[in-house]
Amino acid sequence: MLRGPKEKKERALGVRLGFKGERALSPKSALVRKPYRPGVHGPKSRPRAMSEFGLEIKEKNKFKLMYGVDEKNMKRLYKMAQAVKGAAGMKLIEFLERRLDNVVFRLGFAPSRAAAHQLVLHGHITVNGKKVNSPGFMVKVGDIIGVKSELTGALAKQKESLEQYDAPAWLTLQPGKMEGKVLSVPKDTEVPFEINLLVESFSK
Repeated sequence: MLRGPKEKKERALGVRLGFKGERALSPKSALVRKPYRPGVHGPKSRPRAMSEFGLEIKEKNKFKLMYGVDEKNMKRLYKMAQAVKGAAGMKLIEFLERRLDNVVFRLGFAPSRAAAHQLVLHGHITVNGKKVNSPGFMVKVGDIIGVKSELTGALAKQKESLEQYDAPAWLTLQPGKMEGKVLSVPKDTEVPFEINLLVESFSK
């Protein structure tokens, strides 16, 4: 999991990446309070023209930060995407979406991917009834994802919000049981970044 002041990274990239759950949409968000790049010059700093290589790196960093994946794992997933039939960029997005921490987030069990990552690491999540504590575990069609722990604190609060939550079409959710199932591989996932620039960054 990527470490460091996450909201500062959002400001540097100029986009919301959902690190803080609901806070990201509130007036407390760093991007709302300080809608400019971090640094000593603050709001007086002027944006510099960026090279094509710089744009590619910036876009790759957005994906890495959004999904909480480091460079090594991103490269590994991209090689996997290249090895299968289909557009490498879209297959890479599919593999990122199928990570267990992302699925826990997509099912609404956690308010952010970072929180979902912690749930998995701490042994609160099961796949087909067995505890899995690897955030990068790749789910497959038919897998059932559940919450192992007693629902107290943040988990209990999150369960209350599931009745009004709509999971993506490739997942089905049973709010009462706090359980979800993978119906299909994720397709046509909308991401707010340029997938072509991401692919180009790996092609050099």
